[in-house]
Amino acid sequence: MEIKSIKKLKLYGFNNLTKTLSFNMYDICYAKTVEDRKGYIEYIDEQYNAERLTNILTNVANIIGANILNIAKQDYDPQGASVTILVSEGHVDHSDTSANNEAPGPLPDAVVAHLDKSHITVHTYPEYHPDEGISTFRADIDVSTCGHISPLKALNYLIHSFDSDIMTIDYRVRGFTRDVSGKKYFIDHKINSIQNYIAGDTRDRYHMIDVNVYQENIFHTKMLLKEFDLDNYLFGITKKELLPGEKKKIKQRLKKEMAEIFYGRNIPKV
Repeated sequence: MEIKSIKKLKLYGFNNLTKTLSFNMYDICYAKTVEDRKGYIEYIDEQYNAERLTNILTNVANIIGANILNIAKQDYDPQGASVTILVSEGHVDHSDTSANNEAPGPLPDAVVAHLDKSHITVHTYPEYHPDEGISTFRADIDVSTCGHISPLKALNYLIHSFDSDIMTIDYRVRGFTRDVSGKKYFIDHKINSIQNYIAGDTRDRYHMIDVNVYQENIFHTKMLLKEFDLDNYLFGITKKELLPGEKKKIKQRLKKEMAEIFYGRNIPKV
C-alpha cells in the first residue's frame, strides 16, 4: 500500500522527518528434553544466521529504495549473528570511499543497516524456560529512515520473512520538515493505524489491538496468531507421541506463554 501524502509539499531543503518502524517478533515452541531445547536454539540460529539476515536486510533496502554502500557480517559461537549494511537514499559515487569510514562495528546477535542519518537493525534473542520446556525466539527489528523513503514499504515483507506467532509493531514520526515558506510539518502522510498498511490476508490470520497516540504521531499494534495447532508448536516430538494429559498441560503452558508476551505481564498460576 502506498503512503498517501497530506498534500504535495514543496520543501525547503531535505525532508528532515524521521520515520521509525519497530517490531518485536516472537516464535514460541515446546521442547520436551534438554537436548531438544538445545536443538531448537541451534535450529533457530541456523535459520537466522548472518547470511540469511543479510539477505533480508538487502531486500528491505531495495524495497524502501535505498542504495547499499557496504556490508559486514559475522556469525558468533555458540550462537547469534551480526550484520552491518551502510546504505544511502540517492545515487552513490563509489569512487568516493569516505562514506565507508563511517561504518560502525558489528554488534552481537544483531543486524544493523545505516541509511544516511537512519538505520535498520535486527537483534535476535533465542532462549528457553529452565523447567517447563517452553522455548522462545525473539527478533527485534527497527527500520528508521529520513528523506522521502518510508519504512512502511517494508512492513509486509518483514512480517512474512519471520512469520511469527506474536508481533508488537510501533511506528513513529519524529522531528519536522519545512516547506518553502518556512512552515513546519510534523508528518507528511495520512495514517490512523499501522493496520492500514498490513495486507488483508495477514490481518485475517491475527487478532489485532491498537494503542495509538495521534497527537504525538505514535502508533502501536499488537498481533497474536489466531490458529493454534499443537503440532506447529512442538520441536523434536509430535502430538501423536503425547498422552492426552501431556497434550493438555503443554497446550496450557504454550497459551500462557503467548498471553504473557502479548499482554506484557505475568499471569499467576491458578
